[in-house]
Amino acid sequence: MFKNLIVYRIAAGWSAAVGQVEESLAKAAFVPCGPTQPLSLGWTAPRGSAHGPLVETVAGQWLMKLAIEQKVLPASVVKRRAEERALHIEQTTGRKPGKKQTKELRDEAMLDLLPLAFTKQAAVPVWVDVKHQLLMIDAGSVSKADQVVTLLVKSLDGLAPMLVHTAQAPAAVMAAWLLDGSAAPPFTVDRECELKSADEMKSVVRYARHPLDTDEVRQHITAGKLPTRLALTWRDRVSFVLTNALQLKKIALLDVVMEGPGRGDKADDAFDANAAIATGELAPLIADLIDALGGEQAPGSVVASAADPVNAPASRQPVPA
Repeated sequence: MFKNLIVYRIAAGWSAAVGQVEESLAKAAFVPCGPTQPLSLGWTAPRGSAHGPLVETVAGQWLMKLAIEQKVLPASVVKRRAEERALHIEQTTGRKPGKKQTKELRDEAMLDLLPLAFTKQAAVPVWVDVKHQLLMIDAGSVSKADQVVTLLVKSLDGLAPMLVHTAQAPAAVMAAWLLDGSAAPPFTVDRECELKSADEMKSVVRYARHPLDTDEVRQHITAGKLPTRLALTWRDRVSFVLTNALQLKKIALLDVVMEGPGRGDKADDAFDANAAIATGELAPLIADLIDALGGEQAPGSVVASAADPVNAPASRQPVPA
């Protein structure tokens, strides 16, 4: 259900009933792009049904989905159309268009071409853990997550999410784990990582399907390369890649989780079961991960630097679930 997660803290004091959220999101429901509209964003039913609720509650968790539709219009096509118009003006008037008119010609060319452009659609799942005041967005980049947060803040009065920051920098903790040859329980290191130098060379070393408890990896770290990505497994139940920006990527529930009770034949039953399983596994994983990175950063405090991974402080042991 979730492939990537970017985690936000919902500021204390915000609360709303599901009905209120549903009503607010309905005001920004998804509408496909108009003929000359390059981009459209809006809320859609998480179950995929045509007229379903915009907020689903499963096992106490809120699930939403942002739909994004964008016109595909290559810049080279717009440029060619604008140049054709500029050439026509030059041939009929004997003068070349100036900078301002050239820009206007590009804008006109785009408006002319947009109705003919193909569209591409994407959907971004959104999960709110109301009990723990966390907002999780299934986005592969912060820029995509920012689109979701911006519309969510506009839709829900008083909502003020902020990216979660930990007391210790993820890169410093990941480096300490690689130097030690193992991660803090309940995490284990897998066979994929990326190391990047902080100097002007920006050299990168990537390992895939490769043991990481080796002298070669340690030498790269002691030479100044820091982990930007590290594959981990949580409690032998969920595998994922942790980034230095505290993003979870390539999330996969392992067989021991998927071999649980059946999900039913109906689409609604499958949605409920998948949502309950995914959030039930990922909520404690996120709590353990934050704790393994020294706990959540207090407002106004300074994150432990990743500049010296060799002497980075050891992370705290997670509280057993």
